[in-house]
Amino acid sequence: MRILIDECLPISLKKHFSSYDIFNVKSVSEMGWKSLKNGELLKTAVENNFDVFLTADKKLEFQQNLSSVNIAVVVLEVNHNKIEYLEPLKPKFIKLSNNL
Repeated sequence: MRILIDECLPISLKKHFSSYDIFNVKSVSEMGWKSLKNGELLKTAVENNFDVFLTADKKLEFQQNLSSVNIAVVVLEVNHNKIEYLEPLKPKFIKLSNNL
């Protein structure tokens, strides 16, 4: 499963999935896509065979027509995008990814 981590999330989140062989995780900045706007970013992610877009942008679902892109968008609902707030969500994401 290919996961793209949005630039609003810390890149260090990537290492929390690296121990799982089923995940191939890249960040938006690592892919060189920081200048892309959300709609173009999602389209580019799909074109590059990503399965999941991981973000903390709660407005994304209201700004984009997510049903028009063939990618699962997972919005992490946290008060802060710091790793100590995100890391506890990992088990829920792992469980969710089994259903994707």
